[in-house]
Amino acid sequence: MFLPCVCGGGRRKARRRRRRISCCDEQNWEPRDRCSSLQKSTKTMGLQTQPYGIQGMLKEGHKHLSGLDEAVVKNIDACKQLSTITRTSLGPNGMNKMVINHLDKLFVTSDTATIVNELEIQHPAAKILVLAGKAQQEEIGDGANLVVSFAGELLQGAEDLIRMGLHPSEIIIGYTKAINKVVQILEDMVEKGSETMDVRNKDEVILRMKAAVASKQYGQEDILCPLIADACIQVCPKNPVNFNVDNVRVAKLVGGGLHNCTTVRGMVLKGDTVGSIKKIDKAKVVVIAGGVDTTATETKGTVLIHSAEQLENYAKTEEAKVEELIKAVADSGAKVIVSGAAVGEMALHFCERYKIMVLKIGSKFELRRFCRTTGAVALLKLGAVNPDDLGYVDSISVEEIGGARVTVVRNEQGGNSVTTVLLRGSTDSILDDLERAVDDGVNTYKALCKDSRIVPGAAATEIELARKLKEFSFSETGLDQYAIGKFAESFEMIPKTLAENAGLNAMEIISTLYADHANGNVKVGIDLEEGACKDVSTLKIWDLFVTKYHALKYAADAVCTVLRVDQIIMSKPAGGPGRRDQQPMDED
Repeated sequence: MFLPCVCGGGRRKARRRRRRISCCDEQNWEPRDRCSSLQKSTKTMGLQTQPYGIQGMLKEGHKHLSGLDEAVVKNIDACKQLSTITRTSLGPNGMNKMVINHLDKLFVTSDTATIVNELEIQHPAAKILVLAGKAQQEEIGDGANLVVSFAGELLQGAEDLIRMGLHPSEIIIGYTKAINKVVQILEDMVEKGSETMDVRNKDEVILRMKAAVASKQYGQEDILCPLIADACIQVCPKNPVNFNVDNVRVAKLVGGGLHNCTTVRGMVLKGDTVGSIKKIDKAKVVVIAGGVDTTATETKGTVLIHSAEQLENYAKTEEAKVEELIKAVADSGAKVIVSGAAVGEMALHFCERYKIMVLKIGSKFELRRFCRTTGAVALLKLGAVNPDDLGYVDSISVEEIGGARVTVVRNEQGGNSVTTVLLRGSTDSILDDLERAVDDGVNTYKALCKDSRIVPGAAATEIELARKLKEFSFSETGLDQYAIGKFAESFEMIPKTLAENAGLNAMEIISTLYADHANGNVKVGIDLEEGACKDVSTLKIWDLFVTKYHALKYAADAVCTVLRVDQIIMSKPAGGPGRRDQQPMDED
């Protein structure tokens, strides 16, 4: 057995050997290893900075969807979801939607334009349908639901055709042919003699307005339509084409019921007069936009007062100046001053002395309408008044309606260019819905001033379009005939939805309609009250030609736009503070 040497020589040899190994590491091995690792890291970094394909073109964080399944079908699905929401609100028996927007405001309505506005839809394809509905609302004022619902039905048919193997381009060609044919058929269905009408004939106006108002307030159209027709006829200019919707105002007061609604030739302003004079008849009016008060100077000034007598004279000078201004107004013959800003205490004192009524209107838009109603010219500041700048009112009075004090400005004989529909109802939601019905009626009047042609309502037009378009599809020879056939089938959605919303048997109604139309009764539609199919000319249910025309055109254009999309490329969202995630609530 050998024992290790414990002398100093053995330890020195081991130390020398360790030193030699460490020197080799420093001189030979480590530098080589470091170089090779650096080369490897630069190679991997080079691969990372040059990604392949579209990832190398767009900023990190983007999204890219392409192909039928990812882009086209997903777009169609989003539009169908929106259409499903709005479809149940179609027609007189349409159901209400309860929408709470981002500001926690509650909307209870069946008006599609309001629903899609407050939903804040994010999907880009669904937004195209929303824009089409908004365009219809701005152009005609009615038919937004028809646009969105019909477009959703067309996209449902397009999805079926895509799954059968048709290319979106062939579907677009077929849909374009179909809408052009639909316009021709629609023009042939116009009721004879409806091209010319007197827009001041109340009965004719009510006949054309009834369907639009009934779709929002079913059962109340017999009360609302005469009110809206009266208001529109009163403000209709000599050339009806220049009819301005803004001239028919709506004032909503909680309390009472629908039978308490009236029209006022003039304006209804919420609020009381400023002074103690509450009623005045047949008076001249002066409108001061800058307020009734002493005007401050543009430059700063300093007044040195040495005695009490000088102070008293200074105050008296100010009083004399204000009195001089008010006296100048009184001498011009004006009995009413309407201010667009604050009314000073001193000025009000002298107005009371000269028996001048003072009215304050804070909104500059309301002030402009008041000037239109009375024919006055708004002056910048208080001073001498030119007689040509004065307006005229038949009466201004403060009345208490339903617990609220309102100022009623009537102008029965003078240029009554503004009329107000005074609505009464039990809750704010009901009043808002009534206001939407009035807006639809006024917009319908504007549309019929330009084009008064009418077509049969109650789904009679849609069934006839479906029947004739189906016949037209059989005469086509290409693949687009399938698209035309689907376009024709999509029209069945309207009678089907009307029947379902009224609780009727949809299939039975549609088959009866087809049978009657095949026998030549092209005016047969759905009577929702009795649940049967009847001639709409006896029911007096008519739709405006321009409403149908624009709705179908906008729907077809929106559908073709959605079908033309084959890729969706979304950039990385812009930076900024993200939404704070709400903490989950405790189970307790």
